[in-house]
Amino acid sequence: MAKMTTPEAWLAAFKEAEQVVHSFWSDPSQISKCSQFSELLIQTYQRQGTVFSCGNGGSHCDAMHFAEELTGRYRKDRRPLGALALGDASHVTCTSNDYGFEHIFSRQIEGLGRQGDVLVGLSTSGNSKNVIRAFESAKSKGIKTVALLGRDGGQLKGLADLAIIVPAQTSDRIQEIHIKIIHTVIETVERSLFPEHYA
Repeated sequence: MAKMTTPEAWLAAFKEAEQVVHSFWSDPSQISKCSQFSELLIQTYQRQGTVFSCGNGGSHCDAMHFAEELTGRYRKDRRPLGALALGDASHVTCTSNDYGFEHIFSRQIEGLGRQGDVLVGLSTSGNSKNVIRAFESAKSKGIKTVALLGRDGGQLKGLADLAIIVPAQTSDRIQEIHIKIIHTVIETVERSLFPEHYA
């Protein structure tokens, strides 16, 4: 395979990303699942519920970004919406030391989650053990679960109440769609709860 120049590599990366985006949005079943995600969050906030999120590595960063856009500000000033990204540093080191890394999210869900809340888990493989345990704990407490996944969906595909699987094989392309899903679900929630912001 011939070595790409830097401009060629940039073009190839954007073209590949465009193909993944097109494959995703042109599938009506994907848009239907995304719409279900929006409706679930809207209903959760109408009932004064909380949205939790979790993931590992880049997915953890996306989980934090998701929560801060809900509690902070997305486009315009509005009241904060209840959200928390699981896995603050002191909790992670305490729990992983005492119980094992696979328990870092489930312990927080067991302590903080209530029936009527929602847990959003991000995993490009769908096989992250700590996210799987969190989903199992959420199920036991009557907490709805949404999984943002990639590849074949892994184990989380069968555990989640709603699984959205990005049709890509590499973590970077999968996470790029995950962040678009995150931004769009926040926008749709705001359009419903704060329609004056989109007049």
